[in-house]
Amino acid sequence: MSDALAQEQAKARAVDVARNAYGRLLALLVSRTRDVAAAEDALSEALTRALTTWPTQGVPNNPEAWIFTVAKNRLFDDARRAKRWGASPLTELEEMTAPTPETNVPDRRLRLMFVCAHPAIDESVRTPLMLQVILGLDADTVGRAFLVPPRAMAQRLVRAKRKIKAAGIKMRDPDPEELPARMGAVLEAIYGAFATEEDDGLRSEAEFLARMVVALAPGDPEALGLLARILYAKARVVPAAVFVPLSERDPETWNRDEIAEADALLAKARRARQLGRFQLEAAIESVHCARIHTGVTDWTALVFLYEGLMHLAPTIGAAVARAAAVGEARGAEAGLRALSLIDESALETFQPAWATRAHLLARAGDPVAARAAFARAIELTERESVRAYLSQQRARLDR
Repeated sequence: MSDALAQEQAKARAVDVARNAYGRLLALLVSRTRDVAAAEDALSEALTRALTTWPTQGVPNNPEAWIFTVAKNRLFDDARRAKRWGASPLTELEEMTAPTPETNVPDRRLRLMFVCAHPAIDESVRTPLMLQVILGLDADTVGRAFLVPPRAMAQRLVRAKRKIKAAGIKMRDPDPEELPARMGAVLEAIYGAFATEEDDGLRSEAEFLARMVVALAPGDPEALGLLARILYAKARVVPAAVFVPLSERDPETWNRDEIAEADALLAKARRARQLGRFQLEAAIESVHCARIHTGVTDWTALVFLYEGLMHLAPTIGAAVARAAAVGEARGAEAGLRALSLIDESALETFQPAWATRAHLLARAGDPVAARAAFARAIELTERESVRAYLSQQRARLDR
C-alpha cells in the first residue's frame, strides 16, 4: 500500500470515528465535568489531532480510546490550571478510564439526553440541544430542521450549555416521576436523528436509542409508537443512491420481521389509550406497510390519520402529507385545494410542498404549471437521488 493511500485511509478512519463515536465520548466526558461546552472543545481538539497525527503515525488499535484519552487530558489540564469544577470532579476526571467495548456508554448518553430536557433549560431548545450535543448535528443542520436561522440557533444552543453549567444540573438518571415531563423532548430528538435520511449511522443510533427508551419506560405509549414508526420505515429501506417513491416500492422486498415487531409495539401502545403524535405517525406507517398483505394502499384511512395528526401536532410537513393523501383518495383537484389551504409563505421554501404540487398538477392535466412546480422542487432539493427522480418526472411532461 502506498504512503498516500495509507494516509487517506487514516484520515477516513478518523472521520468515521468522529461521526460514529462523538455522542458516546461526549456523554462520558460530560458525566464527570458537568461542563458541556468544555467537553465539546476538548473533544474537538482531540479529533483534530487524530486527523493530523494518524496519517503519519498510524491508526491506534483502539481509536475511540485514543481520542477519549487526548480529550480527557486536555480537560484535566485546563481544569487544573483554572481550578474549575472543584476537587471531587477533578478526581473523578483523573480516574476516568478510556472506553472499551464493554463500557456502559449508551446509558450515559441517554442520561445526558434527559439532562438536556431539564426544566431549567428553555423548552424550545431542549430537542435541538440533544441533536447537537449527543447526536453530533451542527447548528446549521439543526436550525434548518426547526426552521430557525442557523446563527440564532447557534446562540440558543450556547445559552443552553451555559445554563447546564450555571444551574449546576446534575448528571444523573431522572427519577421515575421526572420521566414523563422530559420524555417528549428526548423522543423528538431521537426522531430528528432518524429523519436524517442520508446518514445510515445516525439512523441506526436513533433505533438503538429508541429501544433503550422503551427498555427504560416499557409502558410509555409514545416511546412504543416512536420505535414502531422507526421499524416500519426501516423495513422499507431502499439504497440511498436511488430514490423510489413509497407508492412504487415493491412490498416483496420489505422486511416482514421488522413490520411484525412494529405491529406488536403499536398494538401495545394502543392498549394504553393515550393517543399521541408518534403513535399516529406509526399508524400512518402501518397503513403503508399493510400493502405487503393487501397489495393496495388505503388512502382514505391515511387522510383520516393525517387529520388526527394535524389536530395533535400540526406541522407544515403533516399538512402537505395530508394534501397528498387527499389527492390520492379524492382526486388531484381535491389535493390541490387542500394544498392551497396551507399558508403560502410557509410553503415557499418547503421542498415537499412543491414536489407534491407538481405531482398533483401533472395528474390534474396542467403540464405548464406542473413543469414550473417541478423546477422549484428541484431547485430546493439537496439529495442528488431525489433531484434525479424529479428531473425524470419533469422530462415525462415534456414528452
